[in-house]
Amino acid sequence: MSTNKVVFITGATSGFGRATARRFAAAGRSLVLTGRRLERLQALQQELQDQVPVHVAALDVRDAEAVAAVVAALPQALRPITALVNNAGLALAPEPAQKVALEDWHTMIDTNVKGLVNVTHALLPQLLETGAGASIVNLGSVAGQWPYPGSHVYGASKAFVKQFSYNLRCDLISTGVRVTDLAPGMAETEFTLVRTKGDQAASDQLYRGANALQAEDIAEQIYYIATLPPHISINRLEVMPTQQAWSPFLVHREPV
Repeated sequence: MSTNKVVFITGATSGFGRATARRFAAAGRSLVLTGRRLERLQALQQELQDQVPVHVAALDVRDAEAVAAVVAALPQALRPITALVNNAGLALAPEPAQKVALEDWHTMIDTNVKGLVNVTHALLPQLLETGAGASIVNLGSVAGQWPYPGSHVYGASKAFVKQFSYNLRCDLISTGVRVTDLAPGMAETEFTLVRTKGDQAASDQLYRGANALQAEDIAEQIYYIATLPPHISINRLEVMPTQQAWSPFLVHREPV
């Protein structure tokens, strides 16, 4: 088992990813931070590099060749990876499926499914080298378990995250590498701004009065999962704000 403590985080430019980088830096963990917005990565590197070594790389996880190149170019001092946080992902088009552009569906599949697979496959050799105590934390969603109108491909992509995590855990059973599907509920980040393509009013309306989860809440759960003793594995952790729960079944009634 490697004693090197290096955390690789995708989607580190905002929300859960940025908060997670700060949480691990506070604990003294070295960081590899990736995301599509280089200027944000560099600002975060500036913020954290006095605490821990920080390596950043602009990366679109949908590009398998780019993922492989970033992993191959990692400094030797930041190998092997101890924990992988597969955070990069997005939701688009909260309208009913019949009103959604096919391009938005493809973007969610390419990011949430193919992107997750690309990064995991590229880093598995290093995680296996770390062995016992290594962790893969995949950011799923309650939408992967509980359907709701307008979730269509987003929910389906997060159901993939859940099942992929379970199956990967089976394959890695003898290696000591742990795999967790972390499934947040309503969280107040840039999520809804991205989903609505910049509609600030829609974002404000969704979170108003809900006492939603914050990015730091999920970062704390990621840190907890990844730093448990090596003999403990959390298969799936679903986290909701206290003010969020399930609704009665949706029923469409014909006019009488």
